[in-house]
Amino acid sequence: MRASIIGTGAYAPETILTNHDLEQKIETSDQWIVERTGVRERRIAAKDQATSDLAVKAGEQALLNAGVLASELDLIIVATTTPDMFFPSTACLVLHKIAGGGATNAAAFDLSAACSGFVYALSVGEQYILSGKYKKVLVIGADLMSRFVNWEDRTTCVLFGDGAGAVVLAPTSETRGLLSTKIHSDGSLWDLISVPGGAVANPASEQVLADKSNTIKMKGTETFKAAVRTLEEVARETLSENNLSVSDVSFVVPHQANIRIIKAVAERLEISMDKVIVNVDRYGNTSAASIPLALAEAVADGRIKTGSLVLLLAFGSGLTWGSALIKW
Repeated sequence: MRASIIGTGAYAPETILTNHDLEQKIETSDQWIVERTGVRERRIAAKDQATSDLAVKAGEQALLNAGVLASELDLIIVATTTPDMFFPSTACLVLHKIAGGGATNAAAFDLSAACSGFVYALSVGEQYILSGKYKKVLVIGADLMSRFVNWEDRTTCVLFGDGAGAVVLAPTSETRGLLSTKIHSDGSLWDLISVPGGAVANPASEQVLADKSNTIKMKGTETFKAAVRTLEEVARETLSENNLSVSDVSFVVPHQANIRIIKAVAERLEISMDKVIVNVDRYGNTSAASIPLALAEAVADGRIKTGSLVLLLAFGSGLTWGSALIKW
């Protein structure tokens, strides 16, 4: 038995913030942003939207595409580092809101692994399916990064956007489904990407607000090197353990952090960019939402279809990184 993805869904807020819009706010240019990041525009949530609202919309679309009722769900996992509040979990709020409160039989919890969150949550959901404990698991990656961006820091504010993506997992006895998932962490590199202020270690205060330590801090060069190295390593580890080569892969769906990272990994793996799913130009880095959002788009437009061998590659704060190999 394997865990299989039987439905995908995605949601991005309506408001589009382009590079030209940012030119009016900070000292930057469309050319500078595109050359260094590949981002041309990103989606920004409305003031009355929270992470749970984005997650619900993606989750409901995944349920619809899977032909599964909310009442059939056994578990909802929301991967996020931008929860609606410290507690209760965003997943419990999704449970309450989805399908008009129809997920009456499900348990729910959040998982925090930053931009690797969706792959981590997919791995956890897979274990519940393989154990026989649950039959229907909704895995959502959702982040509202615009609320934690310092809009005066042009090195980070140009990167991020808001969004959500989701999949429904169910057991299958067929040859398709999740062939393997891999997750890794290295806490010694926690400070490469972080929001150091506003939580327990450095509680909210006037000083935290003044120095904007409640916003994203990133060491760009070090992060780039770590991302390229770990993504290549986990890709090769995954393929080797499944007795496959890069040439067997139909599509790679990487975390949409930066086009330079994506291209560097593709070059190291010697895989054509035609096989790499990219939408960072339209959404920016949506953290845990980036992989499921890109995956849902590639399924919807027919690129990923029955028989496709799909490799998901994730990297994020923690440091965390991981992969999922899927026979569609």
